[in-house]
Amino acid sequence: MRIRMFRQVLALIAAMAATTAGAQSAAQEHKLANGLRVIVKEDHRAPTVVHMVWYGAGSMDEVSGTSGVAHVLEHMMFKGTKTVKSGEFSRRIAAAGGRENAFTNRDYTAYFQQVPKAALPQMMQLEADRMSNLLVTGAEFSREIKVVMEERRLRTDDQPRALVAEALNAEAYLAHPYRRPVIGWMNDLEHMSYVDARNWYARWYVPDNAFVVVVGDVKADEVFALAQKYYGRIKSRPLPERKPQLEPEQRGVRRVLLKAPAELPYLLMGWKCPVLRDVDRDWQPYALEVLAGVLDGNESARLNQSLVRNSRLASEVGAGYDATARGPGMCILEGTPSQGRSAAELETGLRAELARLVNDGVAEDELARVKAQVVASQIFKRDSAFGQAMEIGQFETAGLSHRDIDRVLERIKAVTAEQVRAAAAQYFVDDKLTVVVLDPQPLDQSKPRPAPPGTGR
Repeated sequence: MRIRMFRQVLALIAAMAATTAGAQSAAQEHKLANGLRVIVKEDHRAPTVVHMVWYGAGSMDEVSGTSGVAHVLEHMMFKGTKTVKSGEFSRRIAAAGGRENAFTNRDYTAYFQQVPKAALPQMMQLEADRMSNLLVTGAEFSREIKVVMEERRLRTDDQPRALVAEALNAEAYLAHPYRRPVIGWMNDLEHMSYVDARNWYARWYVPDNAFVVVVGDVKADEVFALAQKYYGRIKSRPLPERKPQLEPEQRGVRRVLLKAPAELPYLLMGWKCPVLRDVDRDWQPYALEVLAGVLDGNESARLNQSLVRNSRLASEVGAGYDATARGPGMCILEGTPSQGRSAAELETGLRAELARLVNDGVAEDELARVKAQVVASQIFKRDSAFGQAMEIGQFETAGLSHRDIDRVLERIKAVTAEQVRAAAAQYFVDDKLTVVVLDPQPLDQSKPRPAPPGTGR
């Protein structure tokens, strides 16, 4: 009876997706002669448009000594061009009634504006201008690098959990550039110069290494014509050679004890897991997506039910996994022990839940419920033009195609209970595990407590 109910939920979600698609259309793609790709998805539910420019350059492409330069260049992109004064870019967008921001990731750097559809030509003109005419001066750099260093202090150095996450990556990856933080090491930021940022811009900010995503109340042919008018004039330049950067096989559990001022201990466990490379042949990433939902899909999921509600071993627990990335993947379990309990006890409890899943598997009704939740979370992202543009961009930067998005949903719906159990047995093993424990040190009561990390620039 319950299995039938959750199958009905999946059917309802599919119907919702079809209704949403009725106001949208399949994304269309056009490639300019200079190598820039333009992807357009029409969505006529509101007279607005999202315009995004994605560059295939993130912290993954940095070299030792200049960590953080991708993020620093993101800041510099708002400092002016040969034709637009510093700060004028943002003022024009605000005057058009829009909003804008940018974000740097391990795999990419992206810039976006969400504006009334009549302002799209101006957005393309502005973005094309800073793609080819950015001014990176010593004076502007010296001011902005101080902003970035303060950002690192507030969001990482003064945030114990951020330090734990940083330590996990630095320990888990010996060779792969994912070991470096996106914000950069403070020493590298202190010794960075405007020449480093200018060289980064010249190396990676070229049409061949970028694509534009436009979602909203537009017509694809008109967008392609605008892209040709503004972006088509930018000259193509060859990209540097990208050499493979493979992580050596891990041969045993790695552990880090990190001491930092904090109120409570914190545990972070990461297992190396595969990411999606072949949409039709791979099955493990889909099973791992569902597995994360089994463990931490909602308040009634296994980890919360067992370790927070029943045994009260933890005050909070969580699981995470992202199937799309240019580099290697990782499955995460985390938690804060309850008062009087230790991180070691919490690790034992998390391991017991994994063992229970491997030994007993997943019941069909639980599987159906979790798949409904996972699929629903994917569908609900498409409720906004911005969510659709983000999904397209993340697929493309991971080496997949926007044409694969619906196929991925179908593959998630087809995941079996045995695949979930097999994925847990294959990847949640000690030879793939890195553990970081936060050992809380006394707080300095004379200092104000830092605010939690914010978002955006």
